[in-house]
Amino acid sequence: MRMNANEFGKRLGIGVRVAGRIAQQRAQQSNQAQSNQGQSNQTRPASTESPQTGLPGVILPPSANFTASAGKVAAQTGKVGRAAGQGIGGFLRPFRRVGGILWLEVTGFFFGLFAIYFASDLWRTRLSYASGPQHQRFLIAAGMTAVFAYLSISAFWRAQRR
Repeated sequence: MRMNANEFGKRLGIGVRVAGRIAQQRAQQSNQAQSNQGQSNQTRPASTESPQTGLPGVILPPSANFTASAGKVAAQTGKVGRAAGQGIGGFLRPFRRVGGILWLEVTGFFFGLFAIYFASDLWRTRLSYASGPQHQRFLIAAGMTAVFAYLSISAFWRAQRR
């Protein structure tokens, strides 16, 4: 299931074009909604009683209903934020697999360094394996070498399987 460079480039280009098209459509829909709202405010007949305050003779401009316009802006901002998140997620999806493989290889490398360190300590204390002054240190070094060697090998094995 390996992807060659040309196929990856094609998929990346298609994803970017689709995300751009979606963003353009959303922006056009937003502009149309704003222009329709502006037209409906202009065609409203002027009255002597303001719908916002209910007081006769007090006429407020159409933009004076701040709570309604703030709600609309918040709803539109939420939609744009979700669309942007989906676009970024779609763009980064191919890199998630590569990043996971790289993470496994880096952790495997560091586990390997620890395994080498404990293996060197194991080699220094090898003469005390049965009973000697450093018998406990030998056993600890043997256990830690085994644990870190297992973690290193399994990390590289999992990276190879991906």
